[in-house]
Amino acid sequence: MMRLPMAKTLHPHYIRRMRQTFDIKGGPQDGRAHLPPVRDQLKAQGLDGLYVPHEDEYQNEYLPDANERLAWVSGFTGSFGSAFVFTDRAVIFADGRYTIQVADQTDPDLWEIQNVPEPGPFGWLKSQDMSGKKIGYDPKLMSPNDVSAMESAAKMAGAELVAVSDNPIDLAWEDRPEQPSAQVVVHDVKYAGVAHDEKRQQIGKDLKAEKLDAAIITSPASIAWAFNIRGGDVSCTPLPLGRAILFADGSAELYLDEVKVSDALRQHLGNSVTLRPLSDLEEGLAGLKGKSVSVDPDVASAWFFDKLEQVGARAVRQRDPVALPKACKNEAELAGTSAAHIRDGIALTRFLHWLDTEAQNGDVTEIDAAIKLEEFRESLGGLDDLSFPTISGAGPNGALPHYRVSTASNRKLERGSLYLVDSGGQYLDGTTDVTRTVPIGDPSADMRRHYTLVLKGHIALAAVRFPHGTTGTHLDVLARHALWQAGLDYQHGTGHGVGVYLGVHEGPQRIAKAWNAIPLVEGMIVSNEPGYYRAGQYGIRIENLQYVTPASQIEGGELDMYGFECLTFAPLARDLIDLTLLTEEERAWVDAYHAQVYEHLADGLDGDVKDWLRAACMPL
Repeated sequence: MMRLPMAKTLHPHYIRRMRQTFDIKGGPQDGRAHLPPVRDQLKAQGLDGLYVPHEDEYQNEYLPDANERLAWVSGFTGSFGSAFVFTDRAVIFADGRYTIQVADQTDPDLWEIQNVPEPGPFGWLKSQDMSGKKIGYDPKLMSPNDVSAMESAAKMAGAELVAVSDNPIDLAWEDRPEQPSAQVVVHDVKYAGVAHDEKRQQIGKDLKAEKLDAAIITSPASIAWAFNIRGGDVSCTPLPLGRAILFADGSAELYLDEVKVSDALRQHLGNSVTLRPLSDLEEGLAGLKGKSVSVDPDVASAWFFDKLEQVGARAVRQRDPVALPKACKNEAELAGTSAAHIRDGIALTRFLHWLDTEAQNGDVTEIDAAIKLEEFRESLGGLDDLSFPTISGAGPNGALPHYRVSTASNRKLERGSLYLVDSGGQYLDGTTDVTRTVPIGDPSADMRRHYTLVLKGHIALAAVRFPHGTTGTHLDVLARHALWQAGLDYQHGTGHGVGVYLGVHEGPQRIAKAWNAIPLVEGMIVSNEPGYYRAGQYGIRIENLQYVTPASQIEGGELDMYGFECLTFAPLARDLIDLTLLTEEERAWVDAYHAQVYEHLADGLDGDVKDWLRAACMPL
C-alpha cells in the first residue's frame, strides 16, 4: 500500500465550514415568531389544528433546510419528533434522546412537551376532548399506516381529520429556503458493480413474476442505486431527490427537477429511461390507470395511495423492490467499501494517536476533537462528506447514545473520564461508520469492567456462525449476553444496515430486540455496536462494520453456515480491557483482530503514529 501523506494545513474555508456544524439553529424565538402566522393560515383554511411530523416528503433521515417544518414552527431541531399546532395551544413530542434539548429550544409559555413512545402523538390525541374540531394533515408527509392510526385516534377524540393540499406551514414560511437543486451525477459502474439497465431488467422480472405492471419508487436511496446516480440534495448522504416508476419490461420513468439534469446524465440513462420533470409526477401516475402497481407503505406517503386510487390503479402494498437487492452488496461494492475502510482506518488511527498523546491534558473540547478527526479524514483526500454528524461525547455527554455536540453543550475531555466518538465518512467507493471509546487519563476499575463486558458482546457477534433464515433479531442477544449476566443493558439497536456511498442507516435488515423478518444473507453490511451508558458519568460503545460471508460448512457440521467478515480496522483501547474477564478464545480474537489492523494500516502510516499503532496492536 502506498503511504498516504498527512497534510499540514487545510483551507481556512474548510475549517469554517466544519465549525459552523456545531452552531445548532432554532430556539424558543422561532416558536414565538412562527406560531402566529401558522395559526392565521389554519383559520383561513377552516382548521382548528395541524399535525406536524418531522419527516419530509422523502422520509429522509437528514432533511434539506427547506423541509425542516417542525424546526421552523417550534425551534426544536432534533432529528425525531412531531407536534400538534392548534389555534389555542401547541404540543410537541420528543423521545428520551432529546429531553433536555426540546425543553431548551421551545418556549414553555407556548409549547407543552409530551414523551415518545408513550403516549406519543396519536396516543395523546385519542385521550383529548376534540369534539367538533377539524385537524389538518399533509398526506405527502405521512405514511398510510400513520394516517390510519391518526384517523382512529381522532375518531376517539371526536375530531375530524382533513387532508390539506396546501400545507399551512409552507404558506406561512415567508423566508423558506429554496428546495435543493444539486446536479445529479453518474455513479461509475466500477463502484456500482452492475450497470443500471441490468439492475432494472432484474427488478422488472421480479415484478412480472408477481403479476405487477410497475413499481413506484419513492426512496431517494433506492433511486440512486437503481439508476447508478448520486446527488447532493441532502447533507451526509449523496442523494438526488426525485421519484421513479419502474415497469415490468425494465423500462422506467425518472422524475427530477430539470435544473438537476445534464446531458451527461441523459446519455448515461439511455433510451429505456424517460426523464420527466418532477412537476409531471401526477400525470405519470395517471398513466397507471388500470395497472397493478407496487408501492411500499413504509416509505411512500399516503398521497401516492390517494392518487393511485383516484386514477383507477390498483395499489399493491409491498416492500420497495429495490431495497433487498440494494442491501446485498456485489463484489465491486464490497471491494470498494473495504478500500474506503482502510483509508478511513488510517485517518482514525492518526486521530486515536492524537487523543492518546496530545489530548490527554484536559484542555481539549468535544468540538476540538470532532474537528480534528474530520481534518484527519479530509487530509487523505477523497472525503465527500461525513456520513452523519460526529457524536463526540466526553464524560456524561458520552452517556447519551445519540448525543450531538453543540457550542452550548461543548465539554472538555477531562482526565479521569471516558471519551466516546462515533463517526464516519462518505467516499465514492464506500460509507464508513465506526465508534471507539478511549480513556482520558487513568480509567477506573468500573470503566474497565464495563468496557470489557461491551467488548465481549462485540466479539460474540463478530465471531458467530449462523444458518440460513437467521435474522438480526435472533443474533441480538449475543451482543447483550455478557451485560445481561451483570444486570446491565443498552437501550438501542445492536446493528443497522449500511449503504455503499449511500445512507449510513439502511434497511431492510437490522440487529435489534424488535422483530425483524429479513434474514441476513450474503453481502449484507451491518454494524456491530453494543454499548453501556452510566447516566451522568460515561458512555461506552464499540462499533465495527461487518458483512455477511458466503455460507459454508463447518468441519464436522451438517449445515451451511453464514458468518461475518470485518470491514472496520482501528485499534481497540487496550487500557480499558480487563484481561481477567476475557476467555482464551476472546483474547485470541482481540489478538487476531489487532494483527489485521496492523497489517492493513501500517503501510499508510509512518514515524510516531506507526510506532504507536505497533504497540497498540501487540498481543494481549
